[in-house]
Amino acid sequence: MSGALEKSLDILEYLTDYPDGVALAQISTDLNQLRSGCHRTLHELIRYGYVRQMPQRGDYALTTKMASMGLSFLSKSGVLDIAQPVINRLAQTTAELVRLGIVDEDRLTLVAKAQGAKSGLLYDPDMGIDLKLSCSAAGQAWLMTLPEDVAIEYVTRQGIGEPKDFGPNAPTSIKALLKVLDEHRARGYSIIQDVYALGMSSMAAPIKRANEPTTGVVVIAGPSSRLALERMQQFGPALLAAADELAVAGNSSALLKSANVGTWGNVISKRDTKR
Repeated sequence: MSGALEKSLDILEYLTDYPDGVALAQISTDLNQLRSGCHRTLHELIRYGYVRQMPQRGDYALTTKMASMGLSFLSKSGVLDIAQPVINRLAQTTAELVRLGIVDEDRLTLVAKAQGAKSGLLYDPDMGIDLKLSCSAAGQAWLMTLPEDVAIEYVTRQGIGEPKDFGPNAPTSIKALLKVLDEHRARGYSIIQDVYALGMSSMAAPIKRANEPTTGVVVIAGPSSRLALERMQQFGPALLAAADELAVAGNSSALLKSANVGTWGNVISKRDTKR
């Protein structure tokens, strides 16, 4: 990757955490870029419509161009047309938030949702985020379907989520995570409490057909005061049924069919190349 392109992508990814804008000095410092070069790159991104400069403070923020591109891609892929009715039904059945995550190489991104809760605390994390694999129900549901060495490689590359940044029950080592994944495999879906966030519970099932890679996950999430362990266990059959339905229907979506194609093979081929 060229230096200019890498710096541009670093800035775009960095700005996703600052919807209200951030100063040039902070961007250049945090990304370890020379301020003059960072300034030039930002103004190139402004010229192409990906970044805007705030009128009062002069801070820099993303425009909606990338979000628009992402939504257009999802719309044309057909995945939302296929998945939305399924997750809507699951949300109505559980009266909780239901999410759909898509696997893309070593990333897992939330792309759709249905809110079943009508009152009380509504749990609704940001759409479009790449989930922390080690401490999210969705991430753990995907990891449990991977060969152990591949799962370890993905988590090591992304980093273990620290309890101070997530929930107090977040695993703090690969060994602890692997033990949790074994428990998930035994029941067929993941269950976590106070792991992704304090006071929040969630469960997730992988979307996959037999002998094929996982292409996505379906998640049920809500406050632990309402979504207790016994209640999540009651939702298990409905969650698995929704995941199975999405796995079968996914053949009609290019995104769900191909999102994870080659992922394991790429890891293995890279490993073989190093030998």
